[in-house]
Amino acid sequence: MHIDHRLFAMAGRAAAFSFVMAGTALLAQAQQTSSAASTTAAPVLMASADLLSSAYSSSSSSSSSLDADGSQRFNLDSVAQPPRRSYGRPTYSSGNTNRDGSNKYTFMAGVGLDAPVGNTHIYDTPSYSFQFGGGRNFNRVVGLLAQFDYDNFGLQAKTLNNQSILYFGATGQGLDGNSHIWSFTLNPTFTLPTEGPLGLYAVLGGGFYHKVTNFTLPSVQCDYYSCYSANQNVDMYTSNSLGVNGGIGITYKFSKFSNERFYVETRYVFLDNQQRYGVTANSSTAVLNAYNGYNYYPANSNRTTYIPIKFGIRF
Repeated sequence: MHIDHRLFAMAGRAAAFSFVMAGTALLAQAQQTSSAASTTAAPVLMASADLLSSAYSSSSSSSSSLDADGSQRFNLDSVAQPPRRSYGRPTYSSGNTNRDGSNKYTFMAGVGLDAPVGNTHIYDTPSYSFQFGGGRNFNRVVGLLAQFDYDNFGLQAKTLNNQSILYFGATGQGLDGNSHIWSFTLNPTFTLPTEGPLGLYAVLGGGFYHKVTNFTLPSVQCDYYSCYSANQNVDMYTSNSLGVNGGIGITYKFSKFSNERFYVETRYVFLDNQQRYGVTANSSTAVLNAYNGYNYYPANSNRTTYIPIKFGIRF
């Protein structure tokens, strides 16, 4: 069998050309893939390099924030802090609050001790007292308080002896007695603004004062069930007058956010009584007229001065 050598030569050339073309195509595709990969990796490598550079710079500049063992200390200064809120006094008013944040209305109640001074001390002795009231605060400084006070006093032994002689011609008859003053006053108050628990205020006011002095004797009284000893009123004197008062007080808040405050105050009180004198009588006349309206105790209508010291709660 005869084979044509030219046919083999042409087939060999075609195969070599196909191999060359296939190799060229594969090489071009490999170059495109390599170029895309290098383009994608470049920004990543650059960003990583930037981060490493920044971290190195921060570490170098904050070397003082390292602990003794070389470990990194957490620095709050590098953390963004939220802005602080400011809690100033309100600049609005409501039904119970003034524009400066103070309460519009105030109330108080207290008890204490009364000390007669001046000419009043000649006749009376210290005793108990109480007070209560309420009013309006116009701001943190100025307020107006309407107040009721009851101030009680005992009577000096000399006073009782003198009255016993007038009534009975002798001492030692068991005569006793007491005096008291009740009053309605209006009192402007001026408070010193403070931020702590302690406060200071001044008060100056005046109003109507009613003074009463009673003289009593022990007696036996009986009801349906039993008999008992009680003081019987022998004589009574009253006097009405205008008066003024003034003083200072200290307050203490129970907590930062509470409205209740403990207070201690002292005042000077002056009653402008009009002195009235009764008849001058000997002992026998005194006994006969003790119940007939004669003024055997003109000291009740003397001008009266005393110092009340009271403590209680304000809110």
